[in-house]
Amino acid sequence: MHFLFDQTGDGSRYIDWLLSGLLWTVALWICAGIAAFIIGVFVGSFRTAPSTALRIIGRIYVQIFRNIPLIVQAFLWYFVLPEVVPSALGTAIKAVPPPWASFIPAVVALSLYTGSRVAEQIRAGINALPDGQVKAAHALGMSTFQAYRLILLPQALRITVPTLTSEALGLFKNTSVALTIGLLEVMAQAQQINEYTFNTFGAFGSATVIYLLTALVIYQSASMIERWVDIPGSHTAASRN
Repeated sequence: MHFLFDQTGDGSRYIDWLLSGLLWTVALWICAGIAAFIIGVFVGSFRTAPSTALRIIGRIYVQIFRNIPLIVQAFLWYFVLPEVVPSALGTAIKAVPPPWASFIPAVVALSLYTGSRVAEQIRAGINALPDGQVKAAHALGMSTFQAYRLILLPQALRITVPTLTSEALGLFKNTSVALTIGLLEVMAQAQQINEYTFNTFGAFGSATVIYLLTALVIYQSASMIERWVDIPGSHTAASRN
């Protein structure tokens, strides 16, 4: 792996390329993760709402974005959207400078796709709670919105933390899709290093190590959060192990 410290044509080192790719990967993961969590909470709540219209909206969203391959969604947001919107807006989208021209569509695609998966986790968490809790909330004078915000969602989120950890790791790995629309994240930088040095094993081996180490950090951080929010008597930590 010593070649990573060799200088490139622009005076930097190949290791700098990988570290730059890692920064974009982490930025993409954080932005998409926050957006996906917010989307998932709302859509998951819609999926269990008393309103038939909200349940239909939630179901349609999940069926569309969960069943279209992620790479197809990335292509739609990057290549197709500028061509189908009004010409002035399409021109403005095309004028966005790199790397934001690739970063923003990648965030949108990952957020919508992962949000549909998070929504199903939230739905399962809410459905796991006793029906009597909603009735008790209504008996105390709470609205349905208050019941969800103050009673159902806090419990559902604690129940679904282990599965949300898996979604977080899946999202991190899915960030590699962004290389197909031109974002120089870790895998794209490894591919670029391979093209410059012809050291295929070293380039992609280094990217593999970076992914593995970062994923382990994410997992350990998520494990700490799981233990912190674990509901006493639920044996979440025991079931995880």
